[in-house]
Amino acid sequence: MRIVVLEGSPNRHGSSNMLADEFIRGAKEAGHTIKVIDAAHADLHPCTGCVRCGYEGPCVQKDDMEQFRKEILEADMMVFVTPLYYYGMSAQLKILIDRFCAINSSITRKHMKSALLSAAWNADGWTFDALEAHYKTLVRYLDLDDQGMILGKGCGTPAMTRRSGYPERAYEFGRRLRD
Repeated sequence: MRIVVLEGSPNRHGSSNMLADEFIRGAKEAGHTIKVIDAAHADLHPCTGCVRCGYEGPCVQKDDMEQFRKEILEADMMVFVTPLYYYGMSAQLKILIDRFCAINSSITRKHMKSALLSAAWNADGWTFDALEAHYKTLVRYLDLDDQGMILGKGCGTPAMTRRSGYPERAYEFGRRLRD
């Protein structure tokens, strides 16, 4: 299976990317092909809502989304990776997702698999409610096949994350994926 991992953390070595690294390690061991899109460090501009794409591209903006479009549409699965910022996904990942405007129909027709990996300092039971609701809305709207979530509660620093069981869970999640 071809998997595209959409990373939205401005901290390349932060907790959410640590979960992504472990997921990738497991998925590679299971024989999957991985492509990482680092949305946080890409030349990626916000959607302007001009709809000149006609909801099926190309976008009038000329940035890294032209390459990302190809990589996303070649994939069988998208994995959304984000730190939890103010109870939602990072702005960097949100910019990438907003640019799906120009590829909505193509994504929907593929019936891709999806997953969510996230980490947050806060460990309260409601911490991820808004992010989970947003992810489930994307799954429904884009007709994705949700494979699950790893939500690292209490993972505010890489050291905290390493001591938690979440990296191992992310690894096992990737390792158990089937085509």
